[in-house]
Amino acid sequence: MVKELVCWKCGASLRDLPQPLARLAECEACGAELYVCRMCHSFDPYAAEKCRDERAEPPLDKDRANFCDYFVPRPHAYEPADDAEAQKARAQLEALFGASTDDVDTPSPMTDSSAETEKARQELEKLFGGKGGNGY
Repeated sequence: MVKELVCWKCGASLRDLPQPLARLAECEACGAELYVCRMCHSFDPYAAEKCRDERAEPPLDKDRANFCDYFVPRPHAYEPADDAEAQKARAQLEALFGASTDDVDTPSPMTDSSAETEKARQELEKLFGGKGGNGY
């Protein structure tokens, strides 16, 4: 059974596109070029020049259409972004600054916001020795 090709960028099915993929083929869902290294069975982010095929001369841009004679599209080329790193960084920022995402989304009263703005302005004046405006 032949596995279905999907776009390397968005994961949309490519079953309606003529095979083999043309050099200028694009995903109908997101417009990404498809004859690209990231769509090829030889693409390996951990290999030299990100290509396992020793005969190929890999292009610099792995996300753009190229003229590689050894291109063979691979099923399951789509790899969803791993947002674990982003979540970890967000948690570290919240721990550092003592704010949660609930605090960020909740608007503060105007008086608190004005007080924070004035305090920030005073700190800037201390740092730069100015009185505000364009007179620095």
